[in-house]
Amino acid sequence: MQSYTKRFLLGLLLALFCSSTASAGALEQAKRLHDRLAGVPADAATLQQMTTLLEQGNAQAAANVAMQHPDFYRTTLKLFASPATNRDLDIFEPLNDYSATIIGLVRDNVDFRQILQTDVLYVAADSLGLPPYAANNNAHYAALDQQGVDLQQYLEPRSQSSLLGIPAEASAGVMTSRAGAKAFFYLGTNRAMLRFTLMSQLCTDLEPLKDGSTPTDRIRQDVSRSPGGDSRIFHNRCVACHAGMDPLAQAFAYYDYQFTDETGENGRLFYQPTGSSHNQTGSRVQPKYHINSGNFPLGYKTEDDFWQNYWREGRNQALGWDNSLPGEGYGAKSLGQELANSVAFAQCQVKKVFETTCLRPPESLADVSLIQQTRDRFSQSGYNLKQVFADTATYCMGE
Repeated sequence: MQSYTKRFLLGLLLALFCSSTASAGALEQAKRLHDRLAGVPADAATLQQMTTLLEQGNAQAAANVAMQHPDFYRTTLKLFASPATNRDLDIFEPLNDYSATIIGLVRDNVDFRQILQTDVLYVAADSLGLPPYAANNNAHYAALDQQGVDLQQYLEPRSQSSLLGIPAEASAGVMTSRAGAKAFFYLGTNRAMLRFTLMSQLCTDLEPLKDGSTPTDRIRQDVSRSPGGDSRIFHNRCVACHAGMDPLAQAFAYYDYQFTDETGENGRLFYQPTGSSHNQTGSRVQPKYHINSGNFPLGYKTEDDFWQNYWREGRNQALGWDNSLPGEGYGAKSLGQELANSVAFAQCQVKKVFETTCLRPPESLADVSLIQQTRDRFSQSGYNLKQVFADTATYCMGE
């Protein structure tokens, strides 16, 4: 009897210890999950709620609790969105209409492919009494940022076309936001918009996309066919990049960024809806598309905003283009649809979220498997990016 009692008490103590250890494990995971998603420690009540959910095996619900914190929107999503808004890929770029729109679309569980197609920008609610949205400066978002406003509560979608004074069909999500125009339509030849969109939304630069087998008929006149008098440079270095890039960047032929000071800090998106007064031909194409046309007069002359995706053939088929789309069209909105429906777009969003929540790049086979599974779930369930944050954060909460 005494032996039985000892065994019972020993078993009871062991059970209590195991229960306490499991609870402590859940508590630590709850802390880590909240820190990763909100960027700040949870209060006691929230931590208890999340711990209980984790003990019940409901990690997704625990993640959703963490994402209700204002700093998930004000800090985590801002840091996630900000690098895409500037050429330096700076995570500390001030809040602007590009990053605010990404935050709003995630909050509202909108199909995230819309970031490259939608006629929407997110602005602060009028009730806050902030400077109104202006198409030529960032004062509205600077005030929103400085006051630490709860973006979960006070961001509202507005028509991009009405805010920027462009036709609805010319809107293309963040690509035609004021911040996007400032960063990537400013001066240059508008190729920057394509390059940085590929970098930020498909996670690839132009270098890995070089393909010398791509037809060269759409390479613009400004690209010399004999740089420095050596045609080999063109054939071995220039063709592989420009042959695919130039016919895609033509989608932005009617856009420019018009600045009102020498730095370009204050200025606005410009879209040419009808015949241009810039030249005698009445063309809507921005003059920047004809810069240095004497470099090779027999090269392609941009006459409109018709784009073609030559990368649907050759090695860049690996980006996973949607075969239900035509692979060509007019203007930025249809190009945004082409890019956003690629497998590379979905893969890129999951990879970026993984790095945001796990605070490291994917390294192991388990990481790669998780990204592939999450990508498939993302694309098969309405492109809900908030779900991706929950999936990746719960995966990494045990680290």
